Amino acid sequence: MTTIVQDLRYAFRQLIKLPGFTFTAVISVALGVGATTAVFSVVYAILVDPYPYAAPDRMIHMRLVQPNGDLRGFGVTGSQWQQILKSPVVEDSFMEDDWRLTVTGSDLPEDVQGTYLTSNAFNFLGVAPALGRGLEPSDAVDGQDPQPVVVLGFRFWQRHFHGDPGVIGKTMQLVRQSYTIVGVAGSRFTWGDGDVYLPLKVTADQVKSFYAGIRLKPGVTHAQADSALGPLIQQFAKETPRHFPPDHMKLHVEGLNERFVKELGGTLYLLFGAVALLLLIGCGNVSILLLARATARQHEFAVRAAIGASRRRIIRQLLTESLLLSLTGAALGLALAYKTVSVIVANLPQFSFPHEAAIAINVPVLLFCVAVAVGTGILFGLSPAWQLSKPEVSQVMQSSTRKTTGSIRGRRAHSILIGGQIALTLLMLAGAGAAIEGFLRVAHMRLGYDPHNIMSVGIPIHDGAYKTWAERAAYFEQLHNKVAAVPGVTMAAISSNATPPSNGFQTRFEIMGKPSAQDQTLRFNVVSREYFPALARRYFPAGDALGHSIKVPELVAQPPYLLTAPESQGWLLIVGVMADKLDDGLSKPVLPEGFAPFTVAMGMYTQVLVRTRSQPLSLLHAVSAAVNSVDRDQQVVNNVRDLEHWISEQPEFARGQLVSWLFGAFAILALALAAVGLYSVVSYIAVQRTSEFGVRIALGATRTHVLRLVFSSTVMSVGGGILAGVVLTLALNKVMAAWAAESSRNPLMLLAATCVLSLVATVACAVPAWRASGVDPMKAIRYE
Repeated sequence: MTTIVQDLRYAFRQLIKLPGFTFTAVISVALGVGATTAVFSVVYAILVDPYPYAAPDRMIHMRLVQPNGDLRGFGVTGSQWQQILKSPVVEDSFMEDDWRLTVTGSDLPEDVQGTYLTSNAFNFLGVAPALGRGLEPSDAVDGQDPQPVVVLGFRFWQRHFHGDPGVIGKTMQLVRQSYTIVGVAGSRFTWGDGDVYLPLKVTADQVKSFYAGIRLKPGVTHAQADSALGPLIQQFAKETPRHFPPDHMKLHVEGLNERFVKELGGTLYLLFGAVALLLLIGCGNVSILLLARATARQHEFAVRAAIGASRRRIIRQLLTESLLLSLTGAALGLALAYKTVSVIVANLPQFSFPHEAAIAINVPVLLFCVAVAVGTGILFGLSPAWQLSKPEVSQVMQSSTRKTTGSIRGRRAHSILIGGQIALTLLMLAGAGAAIEGFLRVAHMRLGYDPHNIMSVGIPIHDGAYKTWAERAAYFEQLHNKVAAVPGVTMAAISSNATPPSNGFQTRFEIMGKPSAQDQTLRFNVVSREYFPALARRYFPAGDALGHSIKVPELVAQPPYLLTAPESQGWLLIVGVMADKLDDGLSKPVLPEGFAPFTVAMGMYTQVLVRTRSQPLSLLHAVSAAVNSVDRDQQVVNNVRDLEHWISEQPEFARGQLVSWLFGAFAILALALAAVGLYSVVSYIAVQRTSEFGVRIALGATRTHVLRLVFSSTVMSVGGGILAGVVLTLALNKVMAAWAAESSRNPLMLLAATCVLSLVATVACAVPAWRASGVDPMKAIRYE
């Protein structure tokens, strides 16, 4: 222990003596470790430990595979759920329903996301409440009205009740009905993104269906679950055909995190790869600095070896210095990671990761940070330590030069490190350029409509309200008229499901007089006539769409939840054709779409598109008041966005923005580190050859000749690194395209990256080379 303390004290004194060296080395480590720790914290939270629930690896969603390969959900009735519970592969199951509710207390009703759960759900999910209790079996007995109790979501409790621990036992009004608060959910319990959790009434009603969450028995694979549950779901489709698509679809059970891994996993792995490269470049930088410094310490360690220091003792001393550097850099990197994590989380696509994920610098992340710090300390310290641990004592003692150990092995090590840094930096620059170009392409995609000064205001309909088609049609019309009359509003249009750039629901349709085809689908939207102040080409190539009629078989009434006009189950006459616009996201081709009057099909939710003269959100309160004037219990949703922000929250846009900015920032850091490393190597070579340059200049060598000598010492390593970087980039191009779908594969990006790196490398070499070429011959000759 005494020896270790002595090593630490000596290492600390050595680092304090050379503040420039220490600062550069610590910053190199801090950037690499900080970025790696930040990205690892996101990867760990989303891909490794995203859920606080009991046995989340055995929890599944039931999905149907559509003909195009996409997955869609479906619901089951209460009696069908009871049959699922009896399946030999199912350990337990619960049901869920969602409704938008309101609380009062201000001038307008506040929108609240209500999540209704069967009374076994809290036991199923296994997350302890923060206060009170969760829902219990006595809160909802099958076939009976549930008890008027509510469990608050943790964030809603903090927002609405300011985190008051005395709320248990108090009552609150939800849509003017009183509920007793019995608990507050845990901080990571965000199932269904609920603000409040209420007991669900389970009946034998065959009209309404619910989501069923399932936990498989231990050892049951997803393939076995597909086989066991598939026939049961086919039976349900025959019993309640309105709850299932008309086309035959195969059941596919999906892991709880499977969709998020598919959507965001590749992006996170790509970012983790980028920061790993940054960490390697930083380690290379410190290795270069340590090798350069090692030359100046050859005499010191030769003396140590001469008076009896063992090779092991010298290695331990040098590794102690390296570990002190790495741990200091890691401490600084950890502070950097805290800030970087918040930046990454703020730019994650909103619904592409589980909201239960605790993205933070936690214990596993801290352990990872320490492991990385120790690993990097050993990685960049081992090579210099190994070289200095066995000096040629007689040669060093007889010479006062700096050219013994560092002349051949040192230069070779420097060449390898520089070549590796250059190759990895070019890979990151090319990747960043491809990501940025791809994002800019998505950001400037031709939309086919003008989103400026438009907001989409969601309006949920309360359970039991406006039950008939006539009542609901009149209500929607009143809402539209009231909103259109708000001062500052230039246009209002009902758009129940037609807010671009991803709008409508995919459905099969028929054309009168033509045979029906399985792949004959369109995006079906219900809107008011004002939607077109502003399909036909694919199915009517002759341009004769007008006058034809189409039919949507899935448009079947399910009162009171979906009300259809009497004629909507018949044929819909085509009366116009509009220009194409994006309707399936920002990066996918335009799909055929059709628009029908909103009165054709009215669900329990609608939206009003509002165009304004000024910033749309500045009129949100006035629009909300207009809506509330029609029905005093009516609220608007709490996440209203203008369409420009709506676009920025699309998964392709948000994912591309995240990858391009982070990859770009990491690439710039890598470029800076590589430049510092190259500068250090050239400076080291110039110092090594100071007396040689002095002799050459004394004998008549020009400054250009000396510059050429200095540049020639690094041209092979830089050129080899660029060549290796080009090969790496081309080899990993497909991986980049697969993990970041919005990235570009333009070869000009690689050429631009090569030019930028070459320019920076030239500048990094030129500064020390110019200094070396201006050396005073007499001072240089006396240098040794």
